[in-house]
Amino acid sequence: MLGGDELQAVADRGYYSGTEILACHEAGTTVTLPKPVTSGIEAKGGFGKQDLRYVDEEDVNIYPAGEKLAYRYINEENGLALRRYWTSTCQSCAIKSRCTTGKERRITRWEHEDVLEAVQKRLDKNPQPMRQRRETVEHPFATPKMRMGATHLVMKRLPKVAIEMALHVLAYNLTRVMNIMGIQPFWPRSERSQSRKS
Repeated sequence: MLGGDELQAVADRGYYSGTEILACHEAGTTVTLPKPVTSGIEAKGGFGKQDLRYVDEEDVNIYPAGEKLAYRYINEENGLALRRYWTSTCQSCAIKSRCTTGKERRITRWEHEDVLEAVQKRLDKNPQPMRQRRETVEHPFATPKMRMGATHLVMKRLPKVAIEMALHVLAYNLTRVMNIMGIQPFWPRSERSQSRKS
């Protein structure tokens, strides 16, 4: 999506990749992308990483209960430098059940986590690009899939599948044009009446 001189990228959570977001950031591309929920405790309504407050000056993560998860060590995983944080006071915390089922809650923070946090803040402040994406991008995929049914494609081999898919796309495009433009006669009424007489 182009907005003035600035290049903007809008995608859904299936395309979330920290390294790709960093590459876009370094190239000057503004990214709008929701982060997928991967934490089991967060899916159950517990505290997620976004509920923490990171204090850069102290290099600590502060939890809602006020506890500070201190930096312990850094290691490399899949080519990413990951910083590990935890505290030893979890056992006495009153809200531990909303935080972790383990002995202590451990947090991993990528060295470029600030770039990912900026993307999330931008999305929280202005969710409109995601709504616009759903309205303009999602239904061209969802509508043909719905019409094609559970089997989607019935042909086999690439040339036949390509033809079948092209027909599905053509049918979708014709329907879309009719929905936008309305159903108009192909030629004026006067010409139609003359053609009937002849």
